[in-house]
Amino acid sequence: MPVKPYQPAPAAQPPDRSRRLMLQATGAAVAAPWAFAASAAGQIAGGKPITLVVSYAAGGGADLMARLIAPRLAEFLGQPVLVDNKPGAGGQIAATQVARATPDGTQLLVDASSFAVNPALYPKLPYDVDTAFAPLAVLAQFPNVLVCTPGFEAKSVKDLIRLAKAKPGQIAYASSGNGSAQHLAGALFEDLAGVKLVHVPYRGGGPAMNDVMAGQVPLFFANVASSLGQIQSGRLRPLAVTSRRRTRSLPDMPTMEEAGVPAYEVLEWNPVLAPAGIDARSKAALVAAIRKTMADPEVLGRIRSLSGEVFPDGPEALTVAFLKAQQLKWGRIIKDRKITAG
Repeated sequence: MPVKPYQPAPAAQPPDRSRRLMLQATGAAVAAPWAFAASAAGQIAGGKPITLVVSYAAGGGADLMARLIAPRLAEFLGQPVLVDNKPGAGGQIAATQVARATPDGTQLLVDASSFAVNPALYPKLPYDVDTAFAPLAVLAQFPNVLVCTPGFEAKSVKDLIRLAKAKPGQIAYASSGNGSAQHLAGALFEDLAGVKLVHVPYRGGGPAMNDVMAGQVPLFFANVASSLGQIQSGRLRPLAVTSRRRTRSLPDMPTMEEAGVPAYEVLEWNPVLAPAGIDARSKAALVAAIRKTMADPEVLGRIRSLSGEVFPDGPEALTVAFLKAQQLKWGRIIKDRKITAG
C-alpha cells in the first residue's frame, strides 16, 4: 500500500535533512514538507500526490534511490511524492502498472537495469518497452566488484583467466538469479576473457554472497555498496571493479580493463519513466525537478558514498540513446549465450 505523506515538524524544530536522508535509506518513505514547496506548487495533475512505483522490494537499490529522491522531488514540485513497492516478475509487475496508468504524471516507474534486459530475457512482455513509456531520466550508475572467497587460489583477474583456461567449466560464480545483473556480468566476463565458467544462481544476492564467503562458490560479481563491509572485514577479497573508472570506495582496486579484460563495463542503474502520452508541460516539470534533485549536494553525496555517479545531464535524447544501447548490449549477450529467466 502507498505510504502516508510525511508531516513536517513544528517550525521551532525544523527536521534535519541529513537525518531524513538516512531514514529514507533504511526504509522510511517520505513526502516533502510543504514549507519547502516550490513557487510553482502543484505542477502535476493539479497537485495530486505523485507515486514512485518501484519495481523491486524495499531495501534494494531501486528502492533506496526512490526513497532518496522522493522528498527533494516533492520540494521542487510542491506536491507530495510517495514510494510504493511493487516487486515481482523481474520488474514486470511495476512496469505493467505504470504502462497502463493514466498518463498525467502521478504514477512514475523507478526501475533497475533489468528494464533493458527483460525484452530479450522474456519471450513476451505485457508492454512494449519502446512505446509504453516516456523516459524521464537515468538517475545514477553503480559499479559491481568481482569478489572471491579469501582463500581462492587466484590473486588477480589475470590469475583467474589462466586458471579458468586451464580448467574450463570447473570454476563457478554465484549470482542472484538467472538473468540478473550478476549473471550477465559473469556472462560478459566469459565472453570477453574467452573462458568458460559455471553459473550458480541463487534466490537473491544475500544468499549468493553468504555462500561465497563460506567458500561454497568461489566468485561473485557483487554490488559494491552491499559488499564493501565484507571486503573491509576480509570476508571477501576483491579482484576488480566493473566500471571503466576506479571507484571512490575502493580506490586501489583496478578496473576490469586495467586487470586485463578490454572493453569490459557493467553498471547497474535506475531509470525513471512515465506512461507514454504524458503531456509536454508535465514531462518538462518532472525532468526539471529530477535534475535539480540529482544536483542536490546531499543526494549527490549519498550516491557517491555508495560508489555511484549521477548520470550525465543532457538532452532527452541522451537518456533514450543510453536505454537503447543497453538493450542492444544485453540482448546480444542473452541471445548468444542462450540465457533464459527459468
